[in-house]
Amino acid sequence: MPRYFDHAATTPLKPSAVQAITEHSGLANPSSLHGSGRRARLAADSSRARLAAAAGADPSEVIITSGGTEADNLAVKGLYWQRRHEDGRRRRILLPALEHHAVLEAAEWLEAHEEAELVIIPVDAEGVVDLAALEAMLAEAPESIALLTAMWANNEMGAVQPIGRIGQLCAAAGVPFHTDAVQTFGSIPVSFAESGASTMAISGHKIGAPVGIGALLVRRDVKLMPVQHGGGQERDIRSGTLDVPGLAAFAAVAEEAVASLEAESSRLAGLRNRLLEAVEQEEGVRLRGPDPRTHPQKRLPNNLHFTVDGAEGDSLLFMLDMAGFDTATGSACTAGVPRPSHVLLAMGLSEEEARGAQRLTLGWTTAEEDVEALRQALPGIIRQARTAGMAAG
Repeated sequence: MPRYFDHAATTPLKPSAVQAITEHSGLANPSSLHGSGRRARLAADSSRARLAAAAGADPSEVIITSGGTEADNLAVKGLYWQRRHEDGRRRRILLPALEHHAVLEAAEWLEAHEEAELVIIPVDAEGVVDLAALEAMLAEAPESIALLTAMWANNEMGAVQPIGRIGQLCAAAGVPFHTDAVQTFGSIPVSFAESGASTMAISGHKIGAPVGIGALLVRRDVKLMPVQHGGGQERDIRSGTLDVPGLAAFAAVAEEAVASLEAESSRLAGLRNRLLEAVEQEEGVRLRGPDPRTHPQKRLPNNLHFTVDGAEGDSLLFMLDMAGFDTATGSACTAGVPRPSHVLLAMGLSEEEARGAQRLTLGWTTAEEDVEALRQALPGIIRQARTAGMAAG
């Protein structure tokens, strides 16, 4: 069996998720009025309340979706359309260039089809938002801003954004604020109520629930224009029959993740730092994103991202794959696309530097022996990849 170091893409199902799916798989449509439907509704309501508690939200704020991508699209498009409907001057969308493609491409679609104007918030060399620049942007014609979106933590190199401060600045300017917390929820403490965000996206398969279940948390005073229409479920924001087994599994693993958060984060950070020790000894290998040894609060505990001078990220990935290790060059959502990471380019790297990227992400299945095996293999594989050289060289 390969040793799995790609938990940021998806993490294996947890036993608690399998148990919840099995227990709830025979339930009826929760919108039905008969007894079986009412029992399904009761199970859905209970799971929603548990998920809300884990995320620091009220149950009425939890809008169930098919995952993070749908949640991000619903937030970005729904907020934009609602704000334009209320005031036609609101065309500007403020966002960092390192947003996940689910946010970035939704905003670009609005730019191409709905007269949106994208305003890029600068980030520093570690991928953290420049708060001074952001504050100045919010002060410039705030009446023309439709929304601001900034992911809580980056999916590629794990930089954690100052979400609380961003929320305060947006509230002062009267601007709705969406945050993609897909990588963050279950990894570090997350509270929707304390974040200051108007909307927040989370996803089940990043924490051990099945693929196909997620949520958009929507503050009760926030209005969204629906992206899809139908039966009027989920506060009329997202029509569609609820996936009760998936929701029950999501709630179960969310509770589990929050309960063990401190201990598991500490365990994963320790294992991650051992991998960092192994790669930093190699010449031309550079950590990307905040250094977890000096600023642990600025980086997700399970994330290690580095670039290798003179090597292709794909070469590293395939050599590691052949040696029995599952890793990534960046976001799985753009796997197979032969272009440098937009995240690294936004951080100021050249295309050549960005091409040597490798991401290692740990999770609940990661054991010490997995890390030790990778520690032993990495130096040799890095040297082999360098020998192979750059494909365009």
